[in-house]
Amino acid sequence: MAPETSMVAPAQASQDPPADQRRTIAIAADLWCPHNCAAGSKREGYMIEIAREAFALARLEVEYTNVSWARALELADQGYIDGVVGAFSRDSAGFVYPEEAIGYARTALFTHADSDWTYEGINSLGQKKLVTINGYSYSTELDAYIDKHKKNPKRVWILSGPAPLTRAIELLEHDRSDVLPEDLDVMHWTLGQLGKHDRLRMVGQLERLPVYIAFSEANPQSEDFATLLTEGVRKLRKSGRLDEILASYNVSWSD
Repeated sequence: MAPETSMVAPAQASQDPPADQRRTIAIAADLWCPHNCAAGSKREGYMIEIAREAFALARLEVEYTNVSWARALELADQGYIDGVVGAFSRDSAGFVYPEEAIGYARTALFTHADSDWTYEGINSLGQKKLVTINGYSYSTELDAYIDKHKKNPKRVWILSGPAPLTRAIELLEHDRSDVLPEDLDVMHWTLGQLGKHDRLRMVGQLERLPVYIAFSEANPQSEDFATLLTEGVRKLRKSGRLDEILASYNVSWSD
């Protein structure tokens, strides 16, 4: 993961610049490839590519950085960045959401490849150690379970810091945890990059949810940003460009 970027001043509203001058919108997230990947890389993720092209239609340039997810939420809440990439609509009441999603995610549950356990609803987690990532949302029911047991390390282990998913996979491999929830596309991508497709086993899938760029309520321009992104995504869909971007990452928005 890239190092955290120093933010020196909260986002401020300003008067519209001349037509030939571009404005900048600052967004951040942790690595969640293929949705959003390493900032500055040739392949920053389909959500970043969509965002860049959608905002470019409104003469807005995107400044994208990588920090931990919990840190991204904090920076946005404090107004140091304009928005976060990869938010579910329930992630925080302190954000403004566009009408159009920037992606879709389906949480799946994974265990060690040798495990014969199968997920049969939230109660089946009772004797298992669930490893999760700080600040992540998975599903309504699983989020409630994590919140209920977050102070019991025998039930829930919450990871923070750099590369938490890689660390969580290692914990499963070495039998230090039992179950890991993660987005299906993200897990497939990550296991492929690590050469570990045969190390974990999927044991269940949860609800499929739209994913958004959520804008900080601390910034009075957030409603405008949300509207511009909505309009841009719709134009990209109508032109066929959105499908081209998704196809380049082998991603589909069909269920």
